[in-house]
Amino acid sequence: MSGYLGSYATLGLLLLASVVVFVGAFSANRLLRPARPAEPPGKRETYECGLDPVGGDWAQVQIRYYVYAYLYVLFAVEAVFLFPWAVVFDRPGFGLVTVAEMAIFVAVLALGILYAWRKNILRWT
Repeated sequence: MSGYLGSYATLGLLLLASVVVFVGAFSANRLLRPARPAEPPGKRETYECGLDPVGGDWAQVQIRYYVYAYLYVLFAVEAVFLFPWAVVFDRPGFGLVTVAEMAIFVAVLALGILYAWRKNILRWT
């Protein structure tokens, strides 16, 4: 198939083939699977460590755990920037400038940790 509509025809055939394979796979699955057995009573109940659930199913999470997660992501992403710096540091002509840039970067990182420590964000309880 060539011409202006040739690529659209190829795309249409590919989409049609994918739909046929999708429908065929699900139809074969429905025909070949074993019969669905009856569920025993209590199968879909909440289960935790062999104990019967007590109270409702709504558990509230304190906001400080989100702060811990945010701080972890923040400092983990910033730590990723240390690896390219270590690679470039060894190249000629990047020595002093690279050290100065990384000193500024680590200083900003240290200020962030100091701020979190002074605000008692890093205290677990």
